[in-house]
Amino acid sequence: MFPSSSHRVTYSPAYTIVPTYECFNRCTYCNFRREPGKSPWMSLAGAERILRQLQNQNICEILILSGEVHPHSSRREAWFQRIYDLCALALTMGFLPHTNVGPLSFAEMEKLKRVNVSMGLMLEQLTPTLLNTVHRYAPSKLPQVRMQQLKWAGELQIPFTTGLLLGIGESLDDCWETLTAISNVHLRYGHIQEVILQPHSPGNQQSFDAPPFDPYQLPEVIAQARQILPADITIQIPPNLVQDAGWLLACLAAGARDLGGIGPKDEVNPDYPHIQEQALRDILQSGGWELVPRLPLYPQFDEWLGDELTASVRMWRQ
Repeated sequence: MFPSSSHRVTYSPAYTIVPTYECFNRCTYCNFRREPGKSPWMSLAGAERILRQLQNQNICEILILSGEVHPHSSRREAWFQRIYDLCALALTMGFLPHTNVGPLSFAEMEKLKRVNVSMGLMLEQLTPTLLNTVHRYAPSKLPQVRMQQLKWAGELQIPFTTGLLLGIGESLDDCWETLTAISNVHLRYGHIQEVILQPHSPGNQQSFDAPPFDPYQLPEVIAQARQILPADITIQIPPNLVQDAGWLLACLAAGARDLGGIGPKDEVNPDYPHIQEQALRDILQSGGWELVPRLPLYPQFDEWLGDELTASVRMWRQ
């Protein structure tokens, strides 16, 4: 699954399970959320039906992606338990879970580690000026709250994915500052697998009135990120948000080496369908790149897993 090649680009064969779209944050660029109480929670029976249909489709990663229930809500415990149970179900059915559900407590992260091979949370941008604009009504987007998650993940030895959202009002210096913060926490704990560089791409639901991030600027950002980040952190870009094939190849030339989870639907950017595997393979081959699948856990982190997770990963690595 991991052939040796300097021109290798990876992706994760994935499917996204959404426990609920409800979210107490109101980020103005969001095209995912629903009002609290307005999005039914996915049942375990419903999830099992979906997962059973995926068992013969070479899907490895199950991404558990959820809107956030307020930490002090009376429903928080039930929401978290549903997420845990969905991960455990996916694991027992032969998949490898990866969870990204917003900020969690240390105890919640510690518990989820038992049923996830990796986890993630986007930093987006650490500049506090966004708290007066796109994050004005998003309490969990406080920079110190987001950074705390990265530190806790390191303390708990959770292989972690994070990233930046580009084009939401930050400056390039803000981007370099956020990347430097990621680099520093990784140098301490060694747990960051990937950093996603995600260009803002307007959708039908958002109220944020701003143009998309210029995809032709993305190679420059990638090249600078590659200089800032340690070499063992992979830079990931979402290919459905870089729709010009030539500039997708330019992003790879600049240092991106992963295309993220590829599945039927991009839940965060539903207006931008995923480019499917064969189409991606054709684009990459035209530029001399080889597209290969990967697990949601990079091999150097296998030793961090408990026995049950180790056995599941070993089956996929055979």
